[in-house]
Amino acid sequence: MTYFVTLEGETYEDAVDAFSWDLPEEFNAAVDLVGKHDGDRVALHQAFPDGRRESYSFSDLDRRSNAVANVLEQRGVEFGDRVAVVLSQKPANVLTHLACWKVGAVSLPLSVLFGTDALRYRLTDSEARVAVVDAAQWETIREIAPDCPELEDVLVVDADAELDPDALEGATASRFDAAVDREDVDYEVASTDVDTPAIIMYTSGSTGEPKGVVHSHGVWLGHCPAFSMYFEREVRADDAVYWTPADWAWIGALGDLVFPAWHYGRPVVGSPMGSFDPEAALELAAEFDVTHTFLPPTAIRMLMDVDDPADRYELSLRVICSGGEPLTPEILEWADAELEGTVVNELYGQTEANLLVTNCREWFPARAGSMGKPVPGRDIALVDPETGERVEAGSVGEIAVRRGEDPVVFDRYWNAPERTERATLERGGDEQRSAEQSVSDGEAWHLTGDLAERDAEGYLWFKSRDDDLIITSGYRVGPREVEDAVLEHPSVAQVGVVGVPDDRRGEIIKAVVQPAAGTEGSEALREEIRELVRDRLAEYEYPREIEFREALPQTTTGKIRRSELE
Repeated sequence: MTYFVTLEGETYEDAVDAFSWDLPEEFNAAVDLVGKHDGDRVALHQAFPDGRRESYSFSDLDRRSNAVANVLEQRGVEFGDRVAVVLSQKPANVLTHLACWKVGAVSLPLSVLFGTDALRYRLTDSEARVAVVDAAQWETIREIAPDCPELEDVLVVDADAELDPDALEGATASRFDAAVDREDVDYEVASTDVDTPAIIMYTSGSTGEPKGVVHSHGVWLGHCPAFSMYFEREVRADDAVYWTPADWAWIGALGDLVFPAWHYGRPVVGSPMGSFDPEAALELAAEFDVTHTFLPPTAIRMLMDVDDPADRYELSLRVICSGGEPLTPEILEWADAELEGTVVNELYGQTEANLLVTNCREWFPARAGSMGKPVPGRDIALVDPETGERVEAGSVGEIAVRRGEDPVVFDRYWNAPERTERATLERGGDEQRSAEQSVSDGEAWHLTGDLAERDAEGYLWFKSRDDDLIITSGYRVGPREVEDAVLEHPSVAQVGVVGVPDDRRGEIIKAVVQPAAGTEGSEALREEIRELVRDRLAEYEYPREIEFREALPQTTTGKIRRSELE
């Protein structure tokens, strides 16, 4: 059955009243994204760093993902098993996700920016049986494979030469392309529905280890109402072309753009860019006639440094959506002036429940700094974090979203029921906050941990996290993870990590370090600490600012007072 999510109504209020989740009984995300469309229509324009250009139709992706599914099955992957995807914006990335869902397996998107500690933790915690990795990650995989007891096979994409199958301790290595090219392009897709687990995406928290967020096959359908809103209801336009520079390991890329675009049968541009280059981004957008893009606020600010972009590049851009931090008035003014009226729409979501609030100029004017209004199909409430009761307009409350039938809300945290319970608001025992007087009698709601205010006209304004999470260049970073990495340096006795304001990145990571006895703080030590964090966590998680102190402020129980470190 061909199924499309639609928004109906001439006004925002009409759309909210008319919308309902009428989800099919049988549903497989891979069939929905590539199998249901006209096979000859282009699905992916691929731009490679060496200048090569390739195009893949929906039929191409369907057949090739069948071949990958056969490869995974041959390696013992079964329904519910986890498969890691450690790849940049390459065809093998999305092919592996599609293949997993056809098998009934659960895909695990992981960033190529991850270092040894970050990758090791996620592979072991998820108990991934197979990993499909970029050749650039080969040495990292070789180092950590012995520590990942469930990892049995590693498929390497773009490997220059034949791999020694015994090169990894405890796992078999082989070339992805060679394995897939030998396989049958027919495959019988597993029986799944919108509630079948499909993907685990890891997100950082302010305390403890990263959390694995489990989403079902219906999650991409859940993104579509917002996708339609912030792209001004043009999502099925014949000339629509979608692109984002965001890492395809994050829900902000896969959920905000790639998979919703394919739900509607429209092409996506893929390009493993690495660090964002505003000139290269404009060249790419012009080359492929990109009409709709998701850009993190940091990327937009970098584009603002380019002189006369509309005059120098033949751009087709109509809409830019952006999220991760509030958009300032100058961003909207810049787009109107320098991109000849290109619309910029802010959005809000999180890995657990993405795209809850956004804008649509067709329905209501944007207000700089506001996230917009709740998306049709979302039931959003602002509640008192202590009592669970709704707060009045003009008051700050924690953003909560009703679980119900909404497929965008995550199923659970992987192997962490207590974390799932803490993030759930429902009528229950003494340990749970009651929803009786606040949201809905007997319904379960997800608590986002984000604080916002609703004005009299229904606009939502982000205020802060209710914890110490750092948001830098759109990435969410838990200070605890960075602190643990810094503490591995023998010259560090104690460290506290916080976010400090930055005009371009929103926040930057700052580490306040107490050197070990007999050690002086120095520029050399700063560089060693930064390099250590890059290697163990990720490129974006290293502290750009490092301050040395003789002692760090502590509570009576010995915990560092992060509030006094800024």
